[in-house]
Order: sequence, then structure tokens, then C-alpha cells
Amino acid sequence: MADAAPDTAPDTAPAPTPVLKVPQEVLDHFAKLGVDPETFSGGHLGEKLGMRIVEASGDRVVGTMPVEGNQQPYGLLHGGASAALAETLGSIGAMLHAGPGRYAVGVDLNATHHRSATSGLVTGVATAVFKGRTAATYEIAITDDTGRRITSCRLTCMLRDL
Repeated sequence: MADAAPDTAPDTAPAPTPVLKVPQEVLDHFAKLGVDPETFSGGHLGEKLGMRIVEASGDRVVGTMPVEGNQQPYGLLHGGASAALAETLGSIGAMLHAGPGRYAVGVDLNATHHRSATSGLVTGVATAVFKGRTAATYEIAITDDTGRRITSCRLTCMLRDL
């Protein structure tokens, strides 16, 4: 007969540190504004929507957002919240691709909503499709907790000098 497992405390490990391949000067800039690095390009809207950046580089940006608090009157994730998550993730990627002394401005956002989410977290993954000198385009796939795609987006940003 096997010994009973000893009582253990619930898993209280801290959340993993985001993998942000963000230049230090960008983080310093946002720190001066009092912005948490986990929401650095979500700004105040990102904070209100509960966005968290999990990974960020010019090639790929991953972030999450809770469904709760971002629902329309029928209890479904609001399409505008999904669009805001997509534009935030794509804009972060474009800004990182643009590099120091440059910024990204979204000029075209397309969103197709495939199914609804009513609870949990949604995860957005922005993947670079085109990274040019004056423009960058990202495809953003937003999935629910079970990995089902709920929204597909495409964002094109214009890249400008400061």
C-alpha cells in the first residue's frame, strides 16, 4: 500500500515574468509615464480591459484579456474589446519592428468574429505578415480558454519617425 501524499499548500508560485524583447529605452519611456510593463502599449484602455502582455517582439506578440467586464449586454465578449486587444498587440509588434525613434499608427483594422466567449480569458497572438520600412502588417488570432478561435484580425500600421 502506497503512503498517502502529504498535505501540500496550493500552488502559490508567482505568475511567469512576461518574455518582452523590448528595448530598454522603450520600457524606460513607459515607466516615466507610470505604465506597468505588462500593459505598456495597452495604455489606459488596456488597463481598463485587463490586458496583459505575455510575450513581445517585432515578430510575435502574445497577450490575454478577461472576458468578464468586457461583455456586451447578452453576456458575450464585446467585439470592440476583441478589436482593441488585436490592435494593441499588432501595434506593439509594429512599434518594436519600427525601432527606437519611430512609432506605429494603426491605419487599417479588420476583424471577423467566428464564435463567442462568455467567460475565462481570451488570448491574442499577433504574427508579423509584412515588416517594411514605412508599414507593418500583423495577423492576430484570438482564441478562448479551450484554444478555439473566436476572432481573426489583420492590422496594418504606418511607421513614422518621432
